[in-house]
Amino acid sequence: MDSLQMKRFLLSTSLFLTLIFSAFGQLSSLQVDSLVTDAMDKFNVAGVAVAIVKDGDIIHEKGYGVLSKQTNKPVNQHSNFAIASNSKAFTTTALALLVEDGKINWTDKVIDHIPEFKMYNAYVTENFNIQDLLTHRSGLGLGVGDLMFFPDGSDFTINDLLSSFQYFKPVSAFRTQFDYDNLLYLVAGELIARKSGMTWEAFITERIFKPLNMDNSYAALNLIEDTSNLTLPHNTATGDFKVLPNFQEMINGAAGGIYSNVNDMSQWMLLHLNQGKYGENLNKQLFSVESQHEMWKIHTTTDVNRNPRYNSHFAGYGLGWDLTDKKGNMVVSHTGGLPGMLSRTVLIPDLNVGVVVLTNTEPGGAGVFLAVSRTIVDGYLGLDDYQWTEKFYNYFKESQAEGDLITKQVWETVQANKKVKINEKDFLGIYKDNWFGKMEVFNKNGKLWIKSYRSPKLNGELQYYKANTFAVKWEYQDMNADAFVMFYLDENGKAQSIKMKGISPNIDFSFDFHDLDLQRVNNN
Repeated sequence: MDSLQMKRFLLSTSLFLTLIFSAFGQLSSLQVDSLVTDAMDKFNVAGVAVAIVKDGDIIHEKGYGVLSKQTNKPVNQHSNFAIASNSKAFTTTALALLVEDGKINWTDKVIDHIPEFKMYNAYVTENFNIQDLLTHRSGLGLGVGDLMFFPDGSDFTINDLLSSFQYFKPVSAFRTQFDYDNLLYLVAGELIARKSGMTWEAFITERIFKPLNMDNSYAALNLIEDTSNLTLPHNTATGDFKVLPNFQEMINGAAGGIYSNVNDMSQWMLLHLNQGKYGENLNKQLFSVESQHEMWKIHTTTDVNRNPRYNSHFAGYGLGWDLTDKKGNMVVSHTGGLPGMLSRTVLIPDLNVGVVVLTNTEPGGAGVFLAVSRTIVDGYLGLDDYQWTEKFYNYFKESQAEGDLITKQVWETVQANKKVKINEKDFLGIYKDNWFGKMEVFNKNGKLWIKSYRSPKLNGELQYYKANTFAVKWEYQDMNADAFVMFYLDENGKAQSIKMKGISPNIDFSFDFHDLDLQRVNNN
């Protein structure tokens, strides 16, 4: 074999091995492109951005689709998305920096730094520590109190937030059960502000974004001066793309306020994969290895994924991160969700790999970030193609069909009962919940109506369903949030209180109507 033949042989062998590796290991850029575009098409998503880091390098970063269906301007690697709850890991990193500054300890009692903080009983109040703010083990239920800022536009303040927890009813014993919580992260954001002397947004910008050169990331929507490369959220619940306004974070952004892009998020992933080191030759240290271990240590256990494909043995929540094992490798991840903005970050430190997927369409974005991230991760784990896109598509389609059927039947019942006579005067009045404030039932242009005083987007017509229950279709339709309104009457048939719950089983958990206990406060 002469030298030319040898070169051809080596070249063909190299190409063959590359194809084999791409088929059973790391996906090539073309395969990632195909994976993303197929998922976008199936799940009807406007825009997506994906980045992969491996062994200290960004090996893939790309945008797909459009920023907005209004402009059709393409997404690129610098396009900003709301990363929602992926912001939580920035909050825990900020706290780690304050620990290293000597300003706090992880086990400090919250009341030692925020004296007005009050939980549902004295023992929990006195023993609630900083890590309890971050680990979803408070004893309170899933998404409790999120109605204070879902939908956006309410007027609740940090003082309202700090006094609200005393009114919630626990669903489990303190520190015994995982129930996802956003409000306590807002308390963590307030703690950061009080101990650092700057707002949460300023701290994230100065102490994290600037050192990492995340120059195109923002800790709040109102900090983005140039919005020319900002994606807009979309909703496709009706089949067509509905462009939504960007969510206006309130109080602070510690639970989900950051806007970023896959180029900057790659720096974030590399920082964590390098245990706090960054810069050329990793010659700088943002946080210590000890802080990394604390953030990636299970503080609250959760259910393990039983899919034998991954042979997982443990699962839990650290400080701003979900933790589990897959095929003997530790996997660190988190998802994020705001109206029309859904995302996922996944790190496999044992393999020195990270994946981030950002999307701007609901509900399909969840299907895209799951299918894309799972497929890419499976490749690095040496697993075969599991057809995640098809599996998640079928699951989401079935779930949506089930929810749509239940909702359809409710509104059919409402329509069938249109002629039922009710005495509207028995329901009119002002009702008050201790943490959410007042809601009023009143007559608007001849129709029974309900509105929230403090969250103005929650207003809509009350339509009779059956018994003493009405269905309300809110004027706010950016998310699926329509609800049952159930009146409780006295012996004379006059309403004295209201309980509520979502109509659709697919309602976002942040619409925690079931946590309201509205009691009549006037005698109209």
